[in-house]
Amino acid sequence: MGNDAKLKRDIGFLAAGLLVLNGVVGAGIFGLPGRLYDQAGAFSPWLILIFGALIITVAWTYAELASYFTKTGGPVAYVSHAFGPVLGFQVGWLLYIGRVAALAANTNVLTDYLSYVWEAASGGLTRGIIIFTFIGLLAAINIFGIKRAVQTVNILTFFKIIPILVLIILGAQYLTPEMLLPQEFPKIDDAEAVVLLVLYAFVGFEGALITAGETKEPKKNLPRALISTVIVIAALYFAVQLVYVAVSPTGGSDVPLVALGRELLGPIGGIIITITAVISIAGNTTVIIIAAPRMTYAMAEDNTLPAWFKAVHKKYNTPSNGIIFMAIFAALAAISGTFIVLAVASTLARMLATGICILGIPRIRKKADEVTLKNAVKIPGGYLIPVVAMLVCVFAASQSSIKDWIYMGGFIAVGSVLYLINKFYKIKQNDEGL
Repeated sequence: MGNDAKLKRDIGFLAAGLLVLNGVVGAGIFGLPGRLYDQAGAFSPWLILIFGALIITVAWTYAELASYFTKTGGPVAYVSHAFGPVLGFQVGWLLYIGRVAALAANTNVLTDYLSYVWEAASGGLTRGIIIFTFIGLLAAINIFGIKRAVQTVNILTFFKIIPILVLIILGAQYLTPEMLLPQEFPKIDDAEAVVLLVLYAFVGFEGALITAGETKEPKKNLPRALISTVIVIAALYFAVQLVYVAVSPTGGSDVPLVALGRELLGPIGGIIITITAVISIAGNTTVIIIAAPRMTYAMAEDNTLPAWFKAVHKKYNTPSNGIIFMAIFAALAAISGTFIVLAVASTLARMLATGICILGIPRIRKKADEVTLKNAVKIPGGYLIPVVAMLVCVFAASQSSIKDWIYMGGFIAVGSVLYLINKFYKIKQNDEGL
């Protein structure tokens, strides 16, 4: 359903898988282990597996949705097709602010890790300069073309995964049977925050769907990349958390993997993990800034955002205006918020948007022609897996506090203003035409 003439199809199966991997593996795994261990102790790795299994139902549901479409926009396209452009805009904007919040949250973690080797990075003017410079570089790489951005992701993937695997291998010697099978379920003091933070470590895989208009054979490559990569990520997270529990490093609440690296390799380990965290977050945020501007591009194509957002760079064929807007928006959010607040806002926004996408499945199935329906991903059990995925979304949203909803409401207000400006401008154009 749909096609994009202006955008180039430069993303293959491997690149799509790496986009999923980098869309998920970023600041979450570098900021989560310490907080999760403090709350759930030896049971914390199993929490990751439990939520990983639940998230796979969401990924599987998205895989079916992706198999019906070839156009850029991902969830925006799905909901617009099922329910019309107005609700499509609302879902698109929710996912968009989820990515703005994620980019801002991850950049905050970046400054936390940099402060391990450069104290000035943790606050004041220096922190602001780092945030604007980092996000500005991401924007520039993206403007220069999707192929360059994906190549950057591929390189960063290698340099961030290898050190994490080394930590897992070195920490495995500390594992005992008791750690693998904890005897008691822990009493979690702040269950709401734990749920949302664990989910935050997994969200982001849907970003690869937004690049369908630039992916080769998207109906085939995107679903395969989505499901297989999320399974790999769940296993990786489980192993990292298990090793963290086994080693139990101290003094690492803000930079837990630095503490783990120090424990296993001494001071040099802390430096290696700091560099790895920076690389990992760079890869993750590169994927975010690949996906989000293409959402505003899709919404502008559907006439729900001002036409300014669908401007494509004449030389590089990228949505340059959307990239610049995203960079400024995220940088301002990063300076004003903290990792936990921004991470929770990001998770909440995505879960709400995902729930609406799931509700659209029956209508999308009904509207599909025979060929599309025949070639679509078949989910066993009819609607069972989408229903479980919906329950995950509802449960996650129910864990949010009033403060989280208020913070997210501020982001939504920005989108509403842009929507109204666009609507007013079009009404004015029509009046002038008459």
